[in-house]
Amino acid sequence: MRNALMAALLEGEASGYDLAKAFDATVANFWMSTPQQLYRELERMEAEGFVTARVVEQERRPNKRLFSLTEAGRKAVHAYTAEPLGKPAVIRDELLVKVQCLDAGDMEAVRAAITERMEWATAKLARYERLRQRLLDGRSEEAYFAEAERIGPYLTLLRGMSFERENLQWGDMALRRLEQRTAALRADG
Repeated sequence: MRNALMAALLEGEASGYDLAKAFDATVANFWMSTPQQLYRELERMEAEGFVTARVVEQERRPNKRLFSLTEAGRKAVHAYTAEPLGKPAVIRDELLVKVQCLDAGDMEAVRAAITERMEWATAKLARYERLRQRLLDGRSEEAYFAEAERIGPYLTLLRGMSFERENLQWGDMALRRLEQRTAALRADG
């Protein structure tokens, strides 16, 4: 969480609310978090000197705190990127457990869950594509990579898009196979 927050703050100063929204729109393609976790971690990071916060007074709204990386935070980002990777990510997906059980379970409910997952993937892909267009700002990818100050957010966005496309491909294949299975079971009687 801490490193993902520092990665988000590389974009510049942001409030906790802005960071939560940014997480949902960008970092969520590889790191999930609740707003409560985010705020708790920001407090810890501030106490440890990795971020600083300033209060902005607002009329008719509560004051907000804007967070930014300190020099210690930037050094921590640098050190983090130099660390060896841990174990590769593992998939922990309740949908896949349901699919594993579908032969003894409710095939229609599993089919509906796959369809719902595909709807989520489609919506995420649309959000990611809007973000991609915003980042490109009319440029080709080649021009973006040559001109952009930071390319990491774009590379992680492409990975998130690839992941959601794979979810759609898998879902389409799984639904076709379930339909074939259902038809075969009906034919057998």
